[in-house]
Order: sequence, then C-alpha cells, then structure tokens
Amino acid sequence: MKNLQKMGGIAALIGAATNLFALVVFVTLLEPKGYGSDDPGQIVAFLADNQVIMRAWYIVIYLVFGVSLIFLSLALNERLRAGSPVLVQAVTTIGLIWAVLVIVMGTLSINNLNTVVKFYGENPAQATTVWLTLDSVETGLGGGGGETIVSALWFLLLSWTALHARELPKVLNYLGMVVGVAGILSVVLALPALTAVYGLGLIIWLVWLGMFMLRRSTVTAA
Repeated sequence: MKNLQKMGGIAALIGAATNLFALVVFVTLLEPKGYGSDDPGQIVAFLADNQVIMRAWYIVIYLVFGVSLIFLSLALNERLRAGSPVLVQAVTTIGLIWAVLVIVMGTLSINNLNTVVKFYGENPAQATTVWLTLDSVETGLGGGGGETIVSALWFLLLSWTALHARELPKVLNYLGMVVGVAGILSVVLALPALTAVYGLGLIIWLVWLGMFMLRRSTVTAA
C-alpha cells in the first residue's frame, strides 16, 4: 500500500506542476504572441511558427497530466475504498474518465498541430479552414467545458467521500468542494473569475494532497 500511496503523492505533485507550467507558459509566452487571439488565421500562423514549443506544451499539459491522474485515481481508490467502497468506485471511474479525456485531448492537439503546419506550408487559407474543423472536434470532445465538468464532479464526489471516510484533511476536502463548485459554475456562467478560482484551486489542492500522501506513506512505512 505504501508504494502506491507514494506514487499517488508524486502523481499529485506532477499534476500540480503540469498545471502551473500550463498557466505560466500561456500567460508569459503564448498569449502575448497571439495564441489566445479570436482570429483563426493568426492562431494558425502562430502554430506554424512555434510548433516545437506547442508540441512540448501539449505533451506536458495533456499527456503527462493525464497519466498522473491515472496513478492518483488508483492511489485514492486504495486509500478510501475501505470507508465507502461504492462511492469510491464511482469516484475512481470519474477520475479515470477525466484522465482519458485529458489524454485524448492531448493526442488530438498534437495531431491537429501537425496537420495544420503541413497545410500551412502549402496554403495558409486552407490551413485556417482545416484548423477550424479540427478545433471544433477537439472542443466537442472536452475542450469546450466538458473536461472541466467531469473534473469538477470528481472533486465534489471525492471530497464528499473523503470527508465521510476521514482519510484526508477536513480543510482539504472543503477546498476540493470549492474547486468543484467553481469548475461547474465557470462553465455554466462563463465567468473568468471562477475559471481562475478553479485553476488556482486545483493547483493548490494537488500540492496539498501530494504532500499529505507522501508524508503519510512515510509515516506508515516507519
């Protein structure tokens, strides 16, 4: 048990690091150069000029984060299942669905990038049209708020289950509920402030959880 809990703690810290990396790179490098523009042509031109950076960014924020969620979900399943096996099974299922969505979005993003860059060298206008089509597919599979809803439900159900099982710090569980509610409302109300609360809360929650699991696994081993 201690080994899986240690892996879960490391996975939580990796998850926090990938989200912090995503935020910092987006704010400092991508958005100022036009990645967040409303002009599809400008976005396609940016992707073509910065494909190496974007590919690395996608790998970290999607693939690495998605894999870390798998290990974290399994570790939390082991920690909480004795207290409420039915609820924990539901929590684990939602967590794995979230992980799969993140990984799928990552593979789609990398594939979309490669396709757009290829077309851009031949016909920039056609590349823009292709980008709009591929981006719509990616958005439909989770990028338009679906992934946030799934993760927010996971936070709510996990925090509720852990609160009753008394396996995680009570304040951490309350924070998880706040993150879950903020995530749902950020999609429903489309308020940037709620999106910020969700994003920053997720990072803080993962860091806290990771440190707790690593410390508890060390104590158990001792």
